[in-house]
Amino acid sequence: MGITAEDIVELFEKDVRARRRLAIINAVLRDVATKQDIKDMATKQDLAELRRAIREDIKGLEARLDMVVGELDRLFKLVVVSVLGILMSITSSMLVRILLP
Repeated sequence: MGITAEDIVELFEKDVRARRRLAIINAVLRDVATKQDIKDMATKQDLAELRRAIREDIKGLEARLDMVVGELDRLFKLVVVSVLGILMSITSSMLVRILLP
């Protein structure tokens, strides 16, 4: 027959030095990163970089959108001035025909 779990426990109970070594091994193993831990960290780092890149893209888009809004505002004012000029021209032409037959 082989060694049983109870035999192992009794051996550790008798050997203080072996118990200390086992405790140290357990403490070290708790601090060792597993492959999954490393993958999780890499994934979190990739996600953080992706978020950063998306934020930069959004800032760039906001700046371009602000520029487009400024251009639209300028074009709107230009159209309003042009329409007012055309209306004044039509009005003055009509007044001239009415007042000076």
